[in-house]
Amino acid sequence: MGNQLVWNNRYDIGVDIIDKEHKKLFRILNKLFDFGQQAEKSQWVCQEAVKYFKDHALKHFQDEEQYMASIDYAGFQLHKRIHENFRKITLPSLEKELELSDYSENSVEHFLGVCAGWLIGHTLTEDQAIVSGEVMKQWENLLPEEEQTVMGQAILNQLHGMFQLDSRLISNCYGGEKFGNGIYYRLIYCTKEKKSWEFLLVFEEQLIINTIGSVMETKSKTVNVMLMNVARYTARQFVEHIKGHFPSLAQADVKTEQLLTYEQFQKVFEKHSPQFSLLFDTGKGYFAYCMTTGNLLPTEDGSSTITENTMAKVKQYLNQNNAEKAAISQKKKILIVDDSDFMLKTMTMLLGKDYETLTATSGLSAFRSITLDRPDLILLDYEMPVCNGSQILEMIRSEKEFEDIPVIFLTSKVDRESVKKVIGLKPQGYLSKSLAPESIKQEIDRFFEKN
Repeated sequence: MGNQLVWNNRYDIGVDIIDKEHKKLFRILNKLFDFGQQAEKSQWVCQEAVKYFKDHALKHFQDEEQYMASIDYAGFQLHKRIHENFRKITLPSLEKELELSDYSENSVEHFLGVCAGWLIGHTLTEDQAIVSGEVMKQWENLLPEEEQTVMGQAILNQLHGMFQLDSRLISNCYGGEKFGNGIYYRLIYCTKEKKSWEFLLVFEEQLIINTIGSVMETKSKTVNVMLMNVARYTARQFVEHIKGHFPSLAQADVKTEQLLTYEQFQKVFEKHSPQFSLLFDTGKGYFAYCMTTGNLLPTEDGSSTITENTMAKVKQYLNQNNAEKAAISQKKKILIVDDSDFMLKTMTMLLGKDYETLTATSGLSAFRSITLDRPDLILLDYEMPVCNGSQILEMIRSEKEFEDIPVIFLTSKVDRESVKKVIGLKPQGYLSKSLAPESIKQEIDRFFEKN
C-alpha cells in the first residue's frame, strides 16, 4: 500500500452525504499513514487514532444505510450485511491483532492496508451499485447474520477441538476462489422428501499435512493415499458434527461422497447460491466451508465418486491431482476478469491448454483471486458494469504487492477515443474482442515470450 490514499473523482457516487464521508475516511486513513511513519509514537495515541477511524466508519455505515432505506434500494439488506461483516468480523480481528502485538509496526501496517483496501474496493463496487441500481445476487440465499455468526463459531470450535487450531474467520462470502493446492470434498445428504443438503469442504493440502499428517507422524510432504483416506473420514466426522445444528437433517442419509478437481468444484459452486460460504485461516493453511440446500439434482459427470473400491478411487484422484499440479507448475497463471460467462468459457478453452487459467466475474472476486492465488497476467474486461476495468486497474495499482502484476485489457471498443482512454491507464496492452481467437492467443504467447 502506498503512503497516501489519493482521492479520485471516480470514487464519487453522486450522493452528497455518502461522498463527504468517503472523503473524510480517506483523510483519516492518510493521517494514520503519516502517523505510522513517525519514529516516536505512543501506543495510546495509536489506539485513539484507530478508535477515531472506527467510530467514523460505523457512523458512515449508519448514514449510508439510512439513505438506501430512504430510496428503497433493492440491494439494501445485502449491502447492510457487507457492512456488518466488516464491523463484526474484520475490524475486531484487526483490533485483536493490534492488541496482541502491542501495536507493533507490522500490525499497524496490516490494519491500515486492510482498511484502505476494503474502503477502496467497497466504494468502487457495492457503493457504486447503489446509484446504478445493480444488485449483487451471488449471495442472495445467505442465511441471516446471526446464523452466520453461530455457524462460524461452531466451525472455529470444531477446528480447535479436533486439531487445536486457533483459526480466524476471513470471510463469510467465500466466492470459490482457488487457494494453493486444494483438496475439494463434497457430501450430499438426502431426506425422505427428496430434499438435498450439500456440503463442500475445501482444504489447502498443507493443512491436511500439518494436522492429520502430524498426528500420524508421517514424513510425507504431499497428501498420499493413506493420509487422504484418514482426511476423508475426518471430514465426514466434521460434517456430522456440524449437521447436528440442523434438526431437519437428523433423518437424512448420505447419498453421495465425492472428491473433486478444482474445475469440477467450480462447476458445482457456480450452480448453487450458498447459504453458508465461509473462509478460514487456520494458521496451518486455508479452509473453506460451504453449504446449500434445495431439490435433489443429478451429480456432475466426471466427478471422482467414492463408492466401491475406495482405495483405488482415492489413488486415481491423487494421481490426477498430482499430474495436474505437475503440469500447472510449468504453466504461467492467467486471471480472466469478465462479467460474461460466454467470454470466460471461450478464453478458458482458448488458453487452458498452455496456461493455468483462473476466472472472476467482478472487481471484488478479482481482488480475492489475486490475494489467494497471485497470477502472472490479468486479462481484464474494460466494459464491466458497476466497477469497470479502469476502476479495477486503479484498485490493483493502489496495492503495493499487486502493482507490478501485468494487466492487458480486453475491449470491444476500438475507436480512437476509447483506445486513448485505455492506453492512458498504462496497462501492458489491450486486445480487441473482435480479434480471431488464434490472434488473441498469439498476442498472449508473444507477451510472455517478451517477458
